[in-house]
Amino acid sequence: MTQQERQRIAAGLADGLSYAEIARRIDRPTSTISREIARNSGQGGYRPQQAHRASVQRARRGTPVPPRAAGAPSDTMEEEIIELAVRSGLPRMTARVHVDLLLSEDGRRTAAELTRRLKVSPASVSVAVNFLVQHGYVRRERDPRRRRDVYVVDDDAWYHSIVISVRQTLESAHASTAAAQTYGLDSSVGQRLAKVGAFLEQVSLDMLESADRCRDLLA
Repeated sequence: MTQQERQRIAAGLADGLSYAEIARRIDRPTSTISREIARNSGQGGYRPQQAHRASVQRARRGTPVPPRAAGAPSDTMEEEIIELAVRSGLPRMTARVHVDLLLSEDGRRTAAELTRRLKVSPASVSVAVNFLVQHGYVRRERDPRRRRDVYVVDDDAWYHSIVISVRQTLESAHASTAAAQTYGLDSSVGQRLAKVGAFLEQVSLDMLESADRCRDLLA
């Protein structure tokens, strides 16, 4: 990879582009972009000049890439999961934290471990885990002996995240219904809002019923 390509990667990261979008810009596979960034301090610390110098030094030394542990996911697989999470609506940093927890052996990490593994600031990790806890994707446990928080993702987290999302949608449904009454059900606006409220309420109730019915699958 040329130094110019690495500069375009850095520019793409600064613009908030996904790895796939950066790959299209420089006509490279997404897996190449993922490996390039992962081996050069990650998304938050990628520097094109440093990355180019490191590449030149590796080529001169003939240093092989250290093998992954057996069963460990590849960088490409991990990045693909992150991209799916981003497309579903998660902020990229939040998605990175969530996926790192999901792929950990026991589904548990401290804030310090997340900071070190992802090579980002403690503040970035704090914002990400607060979002995940708030939306039910992760729960926070307290380690009384070491006086630190441990963030945990387990099977039941999926159920709780759906319930929280449904409750938020129900709030929107009730707000639409109330607004419809304010505008008047005989007005076009009122009728439109009433339909939206009824639709969102029914979908939400169906999702809650389905989540309760299928919860045993997570046991």
